[in-house]
Amino acid sequence: MTRVVAKFGGTSVGSPERIRHAAKLIRASADAGEHPIVVVSAMAGETDRILGLAGEFGAGLGDVETDVALAAGEQVSAALMALALREEGLKAQSVMGWQAPVVTTGPSGSASIADLGTAVFEALLTEGVVPVLAGYQGIDAGARIQTLGRGGTDLSAAALAAALGARCDIYTDVDGVYTTDPRIEPAARRLDAVSHDEMLELAAQGAKVLQPRSVEFAKARGVPMRVLSSFAPPGEATGTDVVAGDPIAEKRLVSGIAYARGQARIALLGQADAAQAAPAVFEALAKAEVGVDMIVQAHARTPGTANLEFSVAHRDLQRALEALDGLGAAAEIRSETGLAKVSVVGAGLRQRADVARSLFGVLAASDIEVKVLATSEIKISALIENDAVERAVRALHSAYGLDQV
Repeated sequence: MTRVVAKFGGTSVGSPERIRHAAKLIRASADAGEHPIVVVSAMAGETDRILGLAGEFGAGLGDVETDVALAAGEQVSAALMALALREEGLKAQSVMGWQAPVVTTGPSGSASIADLGTAVFEALLTEGVVPVLAGYQGIDAGARIQTLGRGGTDLSAAALAAALGARCDIYTDVDGVYTTDPRIEPAARRLDAVSHDEMLELAAQGAKVLQPRSVEFAKARGVPMRVLSSFAPPGEATGTDVVAGDPIAEKRLVSGIAYARGQARIALLGQADAAQAAPAVFEALAKAEVGVDMIVQAHARTPGTANLEFSVAHRDLQRALEALDGLGAAAEIRSETGLAKVSVVGAGLRQRADVARSLFGVLAASDIEVKVLATSEIKISALIENDAVERAVRALHSAYGLDQV
């Protein structure tokens, strides 16, 4: 019998009615001859509520006690899901992260999964019991509870699927992966399949369907994934398969347009010794836990100097500037806010310089200035004004024929 790890996000377990509907989906999976294993998030809004309570006492993400409080949200969901499955006539049992155990490493609030025990799950499956794992949590080497960061239940599900040799179904409030945000472009189309690499880039560039770390984990461990709607009637969800990428690249050049608002740009002008200065800059930013995205370095007008530009999330801008203050890395430091990133993603972009040319042409025709450009093997990203995001998404979506997918 096929093993299937089914993950339900916050909106999918946001009320008793939603939990009961999710249980019916699991009932249908079991009736179809599958061995379901469930992973749940906290109910919608619960993580933010608990984080707000921790803030009343001066604690935030990264505090060990905040992690203990946050993990309670998934514990409630797991118990309620087990009760709902019982209503459906299934035997079910909740499993906390520490009971598995899910062994974590790294900082509180954004830990990684180092190991995941399977004995508890194997025993329950042998007895015909549906295990319900509380996602987003684990324990470190000191047996302290840790959480996995935003979207961490996706990572819990991918890791459990890898450990059990199962498929990983991600149930969410959308019916799959779209060529772009349908709220911006009504002509957006649901993709039948997308490669791990494309999904990773789409998620990293702003698409919020899956957590990037979960896709990275699934790709590394060869875990097949599906993105499905938890709102569809049992047996009717089609969704999007996340698969190996080579066959997809042959069928289409571009798979999607992603965007992320709330970006900022930092420019270090007149670096006297760029070879030495750049490593010091990024070391200082890493120590301040500032994520850096688009990076461009070029010679400055003054001989022997260089300019360095990069983008950061707007929320990290002040921390980044403080980390650079006094570093002496440049003659002048400038920053700009009110920016957004728009990205063209597709496995077919490999070695296709004409895609970059057409991106510039499309944005120029829409009177949109490109401030910074960054590329990878299957992605091209442009930093633009925030108020131009919707025009850029619609123009690029049409230019690459994604409304015809």
